[in-house]
Amino acid sequence: MRRTISTIAATLLLGLSCAWAALPATGTPAPAFSLADQAGKTRTLAEFRGKWVVLYFYPKDDTPGCTEEACKFRDDIYALSQMGAQVIGVSLDDSASHAQFAKKYSLPFPLLADPSGAVTASYGALPKGSRYAKRYTFLIDPAGKVAKIYTSVETSRHSLEVIEDLKRMTQR
Repeated sequence: MRRTISTIAATLLLGLSCAWAALPATGTPAPAFSLADQAGKTRTLAEFRGKWVVLYFYPKDDTPGCTEEACKFRDDIYALSQMGAQVIGVSLDDSASHAQFAKKYSLPFPLLADPSGAVTASYGALPKGSRYAKRYTFLIDPAGKVAKIYTSVETSRHSLEVIEDLKRMTQR
């Protein structure tokens, strides 16, 4: 009973704290993060300094839209890597769920667990009172600044959209 009340209170507080979270503006430093990936390894934004980062938030592991989006990034990973980009997925699922999802679909990039929702909220991708991230993507430049924000994502072609934008930004 006490645990249930604590969970409800934490969820309510998380929802209230996220009510004021806004999207980071383009040209500003991307919010820092330190989260565990599907292998339990702590990953930070700072470790990817010098690379383009495709940081995508998604609602839930192994659901139709999230699977399609992840598999499209997987299928386009060579093109993205050739442009110096690192793909990173983030959801509120835990590392064990991410490990199963990554293994099932052979996902070759980090999936970060944000069970508290704090990082997702810092990017404005957590609706008030929700336990599911919005499907937002942030293209972060090699200096760690937000270069582009995608708030309307079509999962079937999103990775291609990111590739086209990277080509324009890197003039490749």
